[in-house]
Amino acid sequence: MAAALDGAPVLHLDDIATHEELFAWTERLLRDVIQPLGRGEVAHYRPYNWRARSFGPACALPPAPVVLVEGVGAGRRVLRPHLARLVWMELTHEEAWTRGRVRDGEEQHTFWAEWVEAERRHFAGDPSRPFADLLVRQGTMGYEVLPGPAGTSGPDQDLTDSDGSSAAS
Repeated sequence: MAAALDGAPVLHLDDIATHEELFAWTERLLRDVIQPLGRGEVAHYRPYNWRARSFGPACALPPAPVVLVEGVGAGRRVLRPHLARLVWMELTHEEAWTRGRVRDGEEQHTFWAEWVEAERRHFAGDPSRPFADLLVRQGTMGYEVLPGPAGTSGPDQDLTDSDGSSAAS
């Protein structure tokens, strides 16, 4: 996607989250990245090293017409007002977790047991998929991009003024 957008910079939320803050990183992301970019300034953040369990040296993220924020939690309620579009990668939980386990290897086995439960709690309290503008599904020959459910209400979701559409709109 970054290449299709003329080399748009990508911020990986794996660089923002930590073992101790699997989903409690929102204030740091807003302060260090979203707010400076919103002012047209260079953002600075310290990527987290999952193996060393510590933050690395600061990285600069320059403002750009499009900055991609990638990872679980990118579509959370507090971040949605700052997003131009929310794209949801349509994978089963098991498929996503298997990809992560393969990527991280046996060394991170304990982490993944904790992650699965933390992710379930996160999406139970703050679902992202219902607000996605686009859904992406991986096929055998590439990706399929479909309209997302954003702006529509279904039996398992309520929309409020702060979340998007409302009956008054």
